[in-house]
Amino acid sequence: MKKLIHGLLDFQRHGLPAYRATFARLAHGQSPDCLFIACADSRVVPNLFVSTHPGDLFVMRNVGNLVPPSDATGLSLSDRSEAAALEFSLLHLPVEDVVVCGHSGCGAMKAVLAGYDDQRTPNLSSWLDIGRPALAAFERGGKVGEGLPPADRLSQLNVLQQLEHLRSYPLVRERLAAGTLRLHGWWFNIGHAQVHAYRPDLERFVAIDELEGERMLEELGEHDPLGLTSSAA
Repeated sequence: MKKLIHGLLDFQRHGLPAYRATFARLAHGQSPDCLFIACADSRVVPNLFVSTHPGDLFVMRNVGNLVPPSDATGLSLSDRSEAAALEFSLLHLPVEDVVVCGHSGCGAMKAVLAGYDDQRTPNLSSWLDIGRPALAAFERGGKVGEGLPPADRLSQLNVLQQLEHLRSYPLVRERLAAGTLRLHGWWFNIGHAQVHAYRPDLERFVAIDELEGERMLEELGEHDPLGLTSSAA
């Protein structure tokens, strides 16, 4: 708590002046265009590694960056909090992109891999069941996560599994069919502070360096935003 209080006072003294106008504007509402689903791990800080400001991201964090699937009517088959955030963001905010972001060294994935089942933590044990379907893909092998430690490989496969869970919601399928929503699978390597994005054409996660970032931005219709062509010349 001491660190929090010192940080709060430091923000009030030094950080707030630069953000005062931003918060005054945000007091009237929010308009983020991205729902970012990340792990609750303290080392994973989305706003830091994507350099966003207050109001830019609608962030949902939980243990293992998990999304319970829905039934045919759109009702979550497990905890309702994630489904509520999904519905709110897609129906009441201008969200056009949903990112599911896993990470290296994920304790939740290590637990799933080890078959975690502790009677002292019934809620955690039940929650981790949402990540267990990724184990089947882990056991089949494939290109995803090749060469990584087992838990990291499972973490990448879990990102893809949670994207499938998102697609189980009728609202998500409707938006995808209408072309008004995009789903993205990302993975954060903590030790290298490097974000990787899943490339379906390559069937693996690729580091988002300048060239890959340029390619991704071109796919979104933004040509040479980083000025790579001119800088190379």
